[in-house]
Amino acid sequence: MSVSPPSGVLSGTENIESRPFPRQEYLDRLRRVQEEMARRSLSSLVVVDPANLYYLTGYNAWSFYMPQCLIVPGAGDPHLFTRAMDAQGAHYTAYLPASQVHGYPEELVHRPDVHPFDWIAQRAVEIGVLEDSADARVAAELDAHFFSPRGYLALQAHLRHTRIEDSHELVNWVRVVKSPLEQDKLRVAGEIAQRTMQIAIDAIEPGRRQCDVVAEIQYAQALGARKLGGDYPAIVPMLPTGETAGTPHLTWSDLPLRTGEATTIELAGVHHRYHAPLARTVSLGQPPAELSRCAGAVTEGLHAALERMKPGATGREVHAAFTEVIGAYGYSKASRIGYSIGIGYPPDWGEHTISLRAEEETELVAGMAFHVILGMWMHGWGYELSESVLLHDDGPERLAPLPQELTVKI
Repeated sequence: MSVSPPSGVLSGTENIESRPFPRQEYLDRLRRVQEEMARRSLSSLVVVDPANLYYLTGYNAWSFYMPQCLIVPGAGDPHLFTRAMDAQGAHYTAYLPASQVHGYPEELVHRPDVHPFDWIAQRAVEIGVLEDSADARVAAELDAHFFSPRGYLALQAHLRHTRIEDSHELVNWVRVVKSPLEQDKLRVAGEIAQRTMQIAIDAIEPGRRQCDVVAEIQYAQALGARKLGGDYPAIVPMLPTGETAGTPHLTWSDLPLRTGEATTIELAGVHHRYHAPLARTVSLGQPPAELSRCAGAVTEGLHAALERMKPGATGREVHAAFTEVIGAYGYSKASRIGYSIGIGYPPDWGEHTISLRAEEETELVAGMAFHVILGMWMHGWGYELSESVLLHDDGPERLAPLPQELTVKI
């Protein structure tokens, strides 16, 4: 079934107030995706990553924990499939008309004997956005966080003559180069990140509970900047402290901050789902000599990496510039030093495309955006410094230009 918009709600091209981009922007994105589909000889593409649904349609809701997808045919209009109650949200946020939004019945939710993708597959074949034939080539986002094995099996069961293949992040790669309108969203996100990080740094004081600091961070993230509202981040604020600062991706506790310990802060400013992550480190009290030495090496390495980050360079070359500098100080870093960013939904704000690492041969071009994240996680201590940057012909633009050094509070 297709779901009609609720009474008093405009649909399709009329409902523009809640969409962050004009309709033509979405049509341009669809065109680029279908051009890449043609290059790969794909007849249909099943899009399940919520960031890609948002990119292609504007659909934006906390509904991704349930089966949903956008099916893009090789030519013609895409169709969005969601839970019936969530289909109403598409009329508020997506540019699609009601005829291209389909809600599966509530009785399919959390059933052991049937799956929503059974209904989605049947409906998609009926309306012609999926073809079940030996000549058809259907790709799906097989590595997306919210496409379960049961969903894949249900979809494949209804395509008896067509084998579903991996899309290899087709839409993600189309997203890599940002349009001018997207770049403006990233700049606002950067302003929010800068403001929020300064609030976080100011809030780090001996005796304060970690959760109290995070409360200020989350308030600032939602408040936004320049009267433009912030959005919820794909990743919650991370606040490893003291000995735990030697480990990434820890969040917070209700323990107090203590003099003699360092705290690493990683957060993001978010505007209309566009993310600008940022990391800094605060030492309460005089830092150990090794922490200060590491901080100096990382800052120098960051400058070298940003200097190398120009169109035509490869991710490998940017990584090598950083590695050479910290190597001279006796340090090494096994993990990548950055990745492409843009739209983000939980549980990740990365685009799953380009990484800044030794194996990355992709050439950088103007319009790409990156989180250059330099985390040094040692035994019992750690240091983090990062920048979100937007690449231009003459090099990277820092989206949240705070001081690039260890903050020491005596």
